Amino acid sequence: MDQKTVKIEVNGVELQAQAGQMLMEVTDAADIYIPRFCYHEKLSIAANCRMCLVEVEDVHKPLPACATPVTDGMKVFTKSPAAISAQRATMEFLLINHPLDCPICDQGGECELQDLAMGYGRDISRYAEKKRSVQDQDLGPLVSTDMTRCIHCTRCVRFGQEIAGIQELGTMGRGEFMEISTYVKNSVDHELSGNIIDICPVGALNNKPYRYSARAWEMEQRATVAPHDCLGSSIYAHVLRGRVKRVVPRQNEQINETWISDRDRFSYEGIYSDDRLMQPMIRDGGEWRTSSWEAALEAAAAGLLEAAGGDAATHIGAWISPSATTEEAYLTARLMRHLGSNNVDHRLRTRDFSGQEYDPLFPSLGMDIAEVPSLEAALIVGSNLRKEVPLLAHRVRQAAVAGASINFLNLAIYEYLFPIAEYMVGSSADLPLQLARLLVAAGAELPKSARLLASAAASVDEDQQRTVASLAKADSGLVLLGQMARRHPQFGLIQLLASRLAAATGVRLGHLTEGGNSAGACLAGALPHRGAGGARLNDPGQTIADMIATPLRGLMMVGTEPERDCADAAGAVAAVESAEFVLALSPYFAGSLAQHADVVLPTGTFAETSGTLVNVEGRWQSFAAVAAPLGEARPAWKVLRVLGNLLELADCHYLTSEAIRDELASAAGQLESDNLLSAKASARADSQAETPAEDLDIPMYQVDAVVRRARSLQLTRDGRQARHGVTGRRETA
Repeated sequence: MDQKTVKIEVNGVELQAQAGQMLMEVTDAADIYIPRFCYHEKLSIAANCRMCLVEVEDVHKPLPACATPVTDGMKVFTKSPAAISAQRATMEFLLINHPLDCPICDQGGECELQDLAMGYGRDISRYAEKKRSVQDQDLGPLVSTDMTRCIHCTRCVRFGQEIAGIQELGTMGRGEFMEISTYVKNSVDHELSGNIIDICPVGALNNKPYRYSARAWEMEQRATVAPHDCLGSSIYAHVLRGRVKRVVPRQNEQINETWISDRDRFSYEGIYSDDRLMQPMIRDGGEWRTSSWEAALEAAAAGLLEAAGGDAATHIGAWISPSATTEEAYLTARLMRHLGSNNVDHRLRTRDFSGQEYDPLFPSLGMDIAEVPSLEAALIVGSNLRKEVPLLAHRVRQAAVAGASINFLNLAIYEYLFPIAEYMVGSSADLPLQLARLLVAAGAELPKSARLLASAAASVDEDQQRTVASLAKADSGLVLLGQMARRHPQFGLIQLLASRLAAATGVRLGHLTEGGNSAGACLAGALPHRGAGGARLNDPGQTIADMIATPLRGLMMVGTEPERDCADAAGAVAAVESAEFVLALSPYFAGSLAQHADVVLPTGTFAETSGTLVNVEGRWQSFAAVAAPLGEARPAWKVLRVLGNLLELADCHYLTSEAIRDELASAAGQLESDNLLSAKASARADSQAETPAEDLDIPMYQVDAVVRRARSLQLTRDGRQARHGVTGRRETA
């Protein structure tokens, strides 16, 4: 685009613009409103609704502002009689076939067509002919349709083409027979598909789980943060009488732009699952009974003290969900260390902890999320990226479409909806070898711990050479370790080789972590070898793998379901069963907790508590509770605070979650951040048992307790495949 600055005049006001910029962009920046339906700032220009017609001096007909480039000296009139007449005529045509559904339409009260009809429509239609009717489409469990209301703006079609990368919706037919439809009646299955609900300017595409349950003007809009992946998308919860009715995106160009994943949008259904725990529960003589909070907390404190008796360092431990808030992780770690134990871990799905003492302060992306589209080259190792972090996959797609060389080293072939330069596939056992070959191709020496791979790594393929060359010549490059890599039984070696490769090619090293707050849990000291703020401990405790291999006498679990959240699910359940005392803080009463715990305290979900999540770029995001807790559930940080008081933990009289956050932030600020993995890591290249790719790939709608209980997500294609043990891979090595 020509960057020459031009001057134009809009309604008598002089404005500056870039030559070639569309008139709509200029007027929006100047806060001069022009009505529109098909225009969306994140989508290409279609100019098919014609609602944005304006008068331009010396032009004999109205022009669409969205598709008219500015020129020097242009004079534009958006409110002249000619412009208003054109806009009113367009509105009249749009309403010819539109049904009078406003009293029953879910879009009522927030409908763009309804709003503009008030300003540009007639009170009585001049058309008495029969309106056309269009058969509704079945798009799946997330999006409901009323296609008679569709005004053919094609926003949903362009979203699929340009944002999702797959055209799930398109136009069929011509003229008055034109319809928006799927091809051969397929459902809409992309992990970002729910965004078509937001961009639809009328009530044609609606939120199916929310439908007919509330009206827009009845609900309160409350800001919060999505906790289901390491991106931490900004969202609004729409709340009616203390209950979340739906979730929509909150614009944040630094993180999620104006989109959210379906997982973040529809997971709220899991908050109101039938197995929510409403009261504290105590096991008495092998039988469960409800209890008061006072009695349950006293039983919990007494049980922990008894289990810790003698040598707490080998007797008790805590397992924390990687989606727990930073405050919850911090207080849990403080409690354990007050009792004399460093056995604290949130890395529930990690299998290999070798070299953990050389880990960075927290696993980060290595760059700002907003910088990802500007990447020139990337190597993504061990990741089903679209399912792990959908909106980061969207950012990577932006880079690929712009010409970046995106390369994969994976355990299986997954469908990516963007150009891929090289896709290297190997078995789980071969992943370190493949990385070693890339390191050799980069001309770097293998670390001592990988010398066993030296002979095999000497054979370098052309695709590996091309991958390394693309990284080496990129001004902005990234080696990204995905969640499958972090779950690998040789993760320590993989991380070491990846860091050496990043250093050899001059690019950054990044990580994709579990849950919504792995970074925050690391900073909070929810690790056996690090304290608050990353302080190194002289007497490291046991990792989650150690605590499972040698079961402890006492266990404390915060937001954890062992049979679903741990890499060694069977071992985790056995460890819970063998423990003499098990305390669980959980929103739900099900599974191994109901079978083997001794005290279960009902805590709030992400919507029912305040707290802080730290995302993968290191951004601290605090939020308030948006919904009323169910039953007697309480925010977990308050439960932990009272438990700390009963256990005589010093300085545990926090009044707000912000006080806990500020205390931790102060501790973290006193320590120097180390974001590069040390080359001294003691990872080994010993042969290890093969772990099938499907065991490392957690289905996207099974990642945490809330998502697993979201009914609509479980009815999607991904949800059904997970129930039947089918993954999204197309081929394995």
